[in-house]
Amino acid sequence: MRLIADGATPTSRLVLVKDLETDDGYAFELASPLFLDTGDRVDFEGEKLIVVRASGERLSPVGHWLTRCGPGSLRHQ
Repeated sequence: MRLIADGATPTSRLVLVKDLETDDGYAFELASPLFLDTGDRVDFEGEKLIVVRASGERLSPVGHWLTRCGPGSLRHQ
């Protein structure tokens, strides 16, 4: 599923996320999987992933950035 991480676009359904890949070849790999509920919004503030729940609660899940070095391979940045 494609998620828009602009901080304003809510998710349309329940989603289990392990990593988030950007259009320019980077990925944010979560330390543990995260459920995004309907209405949650995703954003990046600097190097951090921010999840704003539909209730207004803000989360900053632990994870790290990776770069794609070739098809199917991830490397820690």
